[in-house]
Amino acid sequence: MVRVLDGAQTAFLEEQLKAVFAEAFAEPPYGASPPDVERAFRRFRSQVRRRGFRAAVAFDGETVVGMAYGYPLAAGTGWWDTLIEPVAEDLRLENGKRTFGLFELAVRPAWRRRGVAAEMHRALLNGLKNQRVMLNSRPEATAAQAAYRAWGYRPVGTAVPWEGAAEHDVLLLEL
Repeated sequence: MVRVLDGAQTAFLEEQLKAVFAEAFAEPPYGASPPDVERAFRRFRSQVRRRGFRAAVAFDGETVVGMAYGYPLAAGTGWWDTLIEPVAEDLRLENGKRTFGLFELAVRPAWRRRGVAAEMHRALLNGLKNQRVMLNSRPEATAAQAAYRAWGYRPVGTAVPWEGAAEHDVLLLEL
């Protein structure tokens, strides 16, 4: 079962979401270590307080097995500044409503290939007033890349989203 939650509801699930993140991103190509998980969840604590934050969380009974969350990008977002090659100004224009940033989408390995990610993605986007959705994905994450392409995302560039990060494809979905 997938539930759509606001920031406060999602914050309440932090420990379970942290466990999903740790399991899902421990595998190649990510190789997330405990410090990587802690860094992600320092960001999470501020993300859940953003205006327009929403999450789609998948449950098996009371156990969280997947998560997808994000919020609309602010007019002054730095997301576009992380691209290696600049993109046209009309593509990078943000006003706080245009683009929903999908910051995390993860499913525990034992629940993969059951449609959980697709169900969370549909639930998260259902009713969004934004014009488009943007996300970053590692190019070598072939299963994730295949899903995003099947859902209609198209590549618009390559980014290094934070200092020391690997290159990520920047993908955009028009709604």
